[in-house]
Amino acid sequence: MRVKSLIGMTMLFCTAFAFACSPNENKVGSSEPAKPQTTPKESPAALPDGAFKAEITLIDPPTKLRTGQKENLRIKIKNVSDVMWWARGGPVNTRPDNKFYLAAGNRWLKSDGSLLTNMDGRYGIGKDLKPGEETEVPLTVTAPKGPGDFILEVDLVQEQVSWFSEKGSPTAKTRITVVR
Repeated sequence: MRVKSLIGMTMLFCTAFAFACSPNENKVGSSEPAKPQTTPKESPAALPDGAFKAEITLIDPPTKLRTGQKENLRIKIKNVSDVMWWARGGPVNTRPDNKFYLAAGNRWLKSDGSLLTNMDGRYGIGKDLKPGEETEVPLTVTAPKGPGDFILEVDLVQEQVSWFSEKGSPTAKTRITVVR
């Protein structure tokens, strides 16, 4: 009988100790206020259509390149929407791909404006941009393989979502003569 009493009292003591050490929100009738619940970090997602508004400026673009020449350009990007742009599509993006990342990219157009190459250079925006904020990014472009007069067009893209120009945002363009 004495052993059963000792076991019962030990169990009662352990239960009381566990209750006393538990977080406040689990205590019935606790006089301490419960700690506020923290919300999970926002998941990366596609921008709403109204957020695809950018002002893109080419800083001192070249007027002439050699065929196949790689050239580093400076691109100024400004968020002219009223929506925060997360550089990685959200405060945290742990995806193994680049989906939802924001990047500057370029295309080469023929002198008549028709598409020559749709994929050339890409460079991710290195910081989040609030409405009205701007940043500068480098962009390496490769001149077409044949000589001629071309148009270099720079746009922004939310990876695996949409180019900004497809949502109505203007691109930056410059004419470049490519020589041998």
